[in-house]
Amino acid sequence: MRIDGALHRAGSYLRSAPGTYVWLAVLFVSTVALHHMSPDFEEDFLRQRSTNIHELSDNPVRVLITSAMWIDGGLWLPYAFLFTAFHAQAERWLGTLRWLAVAVAAHVLATLISEGALLGAIKRGAAPHSAVDTLDIGVSYALAGVVGVLTYRVAVPWRYLYLVVILAVYGLPLLTGRTFTDFGHFISILIGLCCYPLVRGRGKAWNPKETLATLRG
Repeated sequence: MRIDGALHRAGSYLRSAPGTYVWLAVLFVSTVALHHMSPDFEEDFLRQRSTNIHELSDNPVRVLITSAMWIDGGLWLPYAFLFTAFHAQAERWLGTLRWLAVAVAAHVLATLISEGALLGAIKRGAAPHSAVDTLDIGVSYALAGVVGVLTYRVAVPWRYLYLVVILAVYGLPLLTGRTFTDFGHFISILIGLCCYPLVRGRGKAWNPKETLATLRG
């Protein structure tokens, strides 16, 4: 009975965030596929699905979609945790369409802005021309955007602590590494914060203090 109850609760949770777990299932399949490719074929295969300047110039819609279906590095479990911790929470709170709007906006806009900045650097001679073919795939921009919009899920004053933490997590690499990927991640956080109109009317904000009191009681 306990096993049946646990399975039922797990199934209910998965059904409460269908978009998150369908996306995660696609990433699982694509990750397994990557592990069956030779290193040379894998690099060429992913580069054709990369949102680098070259591919965005030729096939922008295709690569913006397909780049979000693969994980660079082939580690699926960390993303299973992150999707559950952030995407699933946002989807359950906002609803599938609004959650997807945030994720897509962050993925697309941060990609275009960061690659546009890279193109400007190439034209100025601050980056090598070979950077037009940089391997750039993954779901991290969409994730960062959702992390950003979840700021409004947390009640004041805890919201400000959450905001400081995420700005530090995504801002410090930008200050120290100064890569265009770090820039894209920080832009994604800002895009998520700009999605405030989508969170209006989505219910009471989560108060960690109330949750702790409930657990103690």
